[in-house]
Amino acid sequence: MELDATDLRLLELLQADASLTNQALAARAATSPATALRRVRRLLDGGIIERRVALLQPHALGAGLTALVEITLDRQGAEHLDAFEQRAVAEGSVQQCWRVSPGPDFVLVLHVPGMPAYHALVQRLFTQDANVRNVKAYFSVKRAKFDPRLDLAALAALRPPSAPPSP
Repeated sequence: MELDATDLRLLELLQADASLTNQALAARAATSPATALRRVRRLLDGGIIERRVALLQPHALGAGLTALVEITLDRQGAEHLDAFEQRAVAEGSVQQCWRVSPGPDFVLVLHVPGMPAYHALVQRLFTQDANVRNVKAYFSVKRAKFDPRLDLAALAALRPPSAPPSP
């Protein structure tokens, strides 16, 4: 999907605050409400906007424990990787699941209420799986940055020039 400057402005604004009304979004993007609405629908339908969510502050909700966990499987066949991935993404405490290379097979970001909950998750997800060979966990002591926004200016610089913008 080709993105022009108006699309990129709309995406930047939505990344900063997806709760904007269409009127406010259009005003900040310097476009008409009809154009903003049509373009946002196109970006949703095209899969550019994956979903709109509220980002919660863990400390405001009683903190908890964040762990970054490397998982290495014993057998790396596609069916084994897929099976572990399906179990990991079905686990509510797994916030992110990345299949990576080289090194471990997976990196997971977990958020649990505390160490007892982490231990229970380890038993369910890692220990009971005979194919999990190695688990290496890192526990967060400070979150220095968390920003799910994409740097659209950097991505736009990589794209070839597009056709003139559509209305």
